[in-house]
Amino acid sequence: MQEPAGEHLNIPTNRVVAHFLDGRVVKGTTQDFFPNRPIFRIRPTGAGKETEIECRQLKAVFFVKDLAGDENRKDIKGFVDGPGETPKGKKLAVRFKDGEFLCGYTLSYSSERVGFFLFPSDPGSNNLRVYVMVYAAADIRAGVQADAMAQKVLDEGRAA
Repeated sequence: MQEPAGEHLNIPTNRVVAHFLDGRVVKGTTQDFFPNRPIFRIRPTGAGKETEIECRQLKAVFFVKDLAGDENRKDIKGFVDGPGETPKGKKLAVRFKDGEFLCGYTLSYSSERVGFFLFPSDPGSNNLRVYVMVYAAADIRAGVQADAMAQKVLDEGRAA
């Protein structure tokens, strides 16, 4: 098995899926994503050359267990009666401008920041964490308001 680039240097390699505002998706690995930097590099799956990614063009960066994912799995929408706070932070629900909806927990959300990490509420999710760009969200709710927003999305899904 080939060792991922950087492993011999003890630099962690993360599997990521970058979702762009224009709908593009780039899957690969990165070793230099930091929330306070305007760019980072992804080595796309099946490509030898790294691609520079400008964060201002992104909706979110999904840090995943497996780049292939499971297209048949349906993520649990909502909090499944989860607690208001966990060691991973407070409840937060995010509805992106493109309609995608995520529920999870965060320690770092502030509307004043460019982005924040969200840890999924669904323990079976392929997502380990998601770096959400605040400007890509249509609505972000915390605590009981996050529960209400999640319930509304669930109800809309049942009615459809």
